[in-house]
Amino acid sequence: MPRAAFAFAIALVVTVAPGRTGTAQAPATEIYLASLAVGPEGLTAGAPVNVTNNPGYDNQPAFLPDSSGFLFSSNRDGQQTDIYRVDVASRAVTQVTRTPENEYSPTIMPGGRTFSTVRGAEQRLWAFNLDGTDAGLAYAHDGLIGYHAWLSPTTLALFILGGNGAPVTLQLADVASRQATTIERRIGRSLLVRPRTDALTFVHQPEGGPRVVRELHPATRALTTLVEMLADSQDLAWTPGGTLLAGQRAKLFAWQPGATGWTEAADLSSASVGVISRLAVSPDGRWLAIVAEPARP
Repeated sequence: MPRAAFAFAIALVVTVAPGRTGTAQAPATEIYLASLAVGPEGLTAGAPVNVTNNPGYDNQPAFLPDSSGFLFSSNRDGQQTDIYRVDVASRAVTQVTRTPENEYSPTIMPGGRTFSTVRGAEQRLWAFNLDGTDAGLAYAHDGLIGYHAWLSPTTLALFILGGNGAPVTLQLADVASRQATTIERRIGRSLLVRPRTDALTFVHQPEGGPRVVRELHPATRALTTLVEMLADSQDLAWTPGGTLLAGQRAKLFAWQPGATGWTEAADLSSASVGVISRLAVSPDGRWLAIVAEPARP
C-alpha cells in the first residue's frame, strides 16, 4: 500500500478523488466459506467453498449477529465498491448498499441492528441498517480511518493512516466528544475484540523487533504481548471459545492462550485456495469466512 504496508485494501479508497465513484484496480480476491469445529483434538475446518465467485474485489467479511450470513465489500462493475451479503444456508449473494460513494470494512455495531463502513474519499464511518437503509454518520475523524472496531457503543478503536510518511496509528476515540488518544504506532489492519472481554487485539511491528500480537485493555490502557505473529501473515480472527486464527499462504494456524507459538490446523491448498488474507468466524463458531486469492493452476 502507498501509505501503509499493512493496509493494501484501504489504498483503494484513498486513491479516489472526492466526488468520484471509481476505485483503483482491486486485488482479485474471493471469499470462501468453510465449516468450523473446535474440540479436544483441536480445530477442524471443512472443505472451503467459493461463495462470492466474482472476478473483481471481494473482501472484509463480517458475520451477522445470528450467524445466518456475512456482509462483505465488493466491486462488481470495475468502478463502484458497495456492501453485499452472503446467506450461509443458500449461498445467495445480495447487494446491501447502493450509494454514489465507495463503502469498505462493514462492521457490526453494538446492538447488532446496524453496521458501520469506511465511506467515501473522506473515509468517515457511516452507519447503515442491516437492510442497507441509511442510518447516518457514525463517526468522523480528523485523520483518515482505515479500519475500526467497536469496543462499546461510545468507544472506537481506529486504524488511522499516517500522512507524509508517518506510520499508521492505533487510536481510541470517544464518539460523543470526538476526542481520540493515540495508543500505538506501526500497527496492522486487524482490529479485533477478544471474545467475552472488552480487550482489543492487534498486530504491532515494533522498531527493530518481530511483529507480535498485542492486547489492549481499554480501561487501563495496559498493553500485553500474546504471541509472535506468523511470517507473511497480517490478519487474525477469534473463535467464540477463545482460539486465535491466522492464515499463512494456504494454511490455517491456531493459537491457544498460554501457548508459545502457533499450531497448523488445516492445509486448504487442495480446495483451490491460494494466499489467505482475512478471516472471520461466525458468532456461533460454526463457520469460517476466508478471503484468499484463488490458487493458480
